[in-house]
Amino acid sequence: MLIHLPEVLTADELARVRDILEHAPWQDGRITAGSIAAQAKNNLQLDDFCAESNAARDIVLGALERNATFFTAALPKRIFPPLFNRYTGSSNSFGSHVDNAVRTIRGTPQRVRTDLSATLFVSEPQDYDGGELVIEDTYGTHSAKLAAGDMVLYPSSSLHHVTPVTRGTRTACFMWMESMVRELDRRRLLYEMDLNIMEMRAQVGDIEPVMKMTSVYHNLLRMWAST
Repeated sequence: MLIHLPEVLTADELARVRDILEHAPWQDGRITAGSIAAQAKNNLQLDDFCAESNAARDIVLGALERNATFFTAALPKRIFPPLFNRYTGSSNSFGSHVDNAVRTIRGTPQRVRTDLSATLFVSEPQDYDGGELVIEDTYGTHSAKLAAGDMVLYPSSSLHHVTPVTRGTRTACFMWMESMVRELDRRRLLYEMDLNIMEMRAQVGDIEPVMKMTSVYHNLLRMWAST
């Protein structure tokens, strides 16, 4: 299940993140890759402890906190601290790989099971050639190259890669989430149900059938969620 979340960052937030990242100390992106992924990874990345990472991360997490669609799609239990990468020049691609199933937050004993992966685009698509995020799942192959400020959310179990950037610079934020609902099919059902409930409420208000369906949603979430 791929989910496109438009305008996660406001124009002001996007401008602030861009300004922070423009003056950041980029380094070899293989610092966060597992042993297999490191062989395919050829990009730049910010150290997750640097001041620029912390400042940009706070903006991104604040935006996610207020985004209702993100919450209903991910049902996040833990979010691995967002990271930032850049594709440009000779550091311009990331070959096919699957994200590590469990990641340890650097400097802590805390582990995050990676149920969902996300890419939040910082560069506008017309500012670079290539750089598509290509995701393979049971429904085929999907490509994402979104407007700046938009995010794509997808299962971490998916095989995926970033095509070579042949012109310009592609800058993005990426992260992983552990969901309260581990099973993909259950998350999908809850997401689709919640979207339809919101649409029905907008059309007809809180009439009795809508309230009953809302009750079903929350009882399913209560049954399936692990907090």
